Amino acid sequence: MRRKIVAGNWKMNGSKDLVQQLVGVICDRAVGLDDAAEVVVIPPAPYVPLVQQQSDGKLALGVQNVSEWQSGAYTGEVSADMAKDLGCGFVLVGHSERRQLFGESDDVAARKVERVLESGLTAVLCVGETLEQREAGEAEQVVAEQVRRGLAGVAGDQWEGVVVAYEPVWAIGTGKTATAEDAQAMHAEIRSVLKAMDAPAEEISVLYGGSVKADNAAALFSEPDIDGGLIGGASLKADEFISICRSFPAGN
Repeated sequence: MRRKIVAGNWKMNGSKDLVQQLVGVICDRAVGLDDAAEVVVIPPAPYVPLVQQQSDGKLALGVQNVSEWQSGAYTGEVSADMAKDLGCGFVLVGHSERRQLFGESDDVAARKVERVLESGLTAVLCVGETLEQREAGEAEQVVAEQVRRGLAGVAGDQWEGVVVAYEPVWAIGTGKTATAEDAQAMHAEIRSVLKAMDAPAEEISVLYGGSVKADNAAALFSEPDIDGGLIGGASLKADEFISICRSFPAGN
């Protein structure tokens, strides 16, 4: 059975007060969720130790980005080994905001994936098309290329450390969400691409992201190829986030 994962990406939001107010509530309300889904919190890097302390090991942790380099004279960069040293298990790679705002390419994403996997962490490769690409009928082609190029260096047992997150760019932070049927179709396409890469496609978790909320999570998570969610704004609200975490169908 594939891992079910709900990961909360705080993006560039947070404070010591928020950590104290939010994390404890999430931990309290996440009791009993272990069998349904793995709950992951991905705060800005400076707050990782505080979240870890507040959660007392009850939540999995991640970082939103790492360097494509292992170590060295790269002022301001954070390495995958550093993330592991802080107790993180997950790393986001290739988020659309990194691609659009900071010019990160598929090749950069591929190098970051390699660093993450070398460190023994789970790489969450984010892929997704813009509205213009979808309207031009290029969505599947764009996403397939991002998957192929971003995971080009993965082989053998390394696939165990790969998760893919499909986030249509037009749905991130806009309130718009792909229908469950459209999301399922793209997730199935992603799994097909993985299979063509000789990856264990049926064992790799593929998450959906893009304005996931408590009122649409159940429909999304009921689809056969959607294994959870990468949650943005809703992850900053304890009630909403836990409701999403509890949205997997019974026995799924």
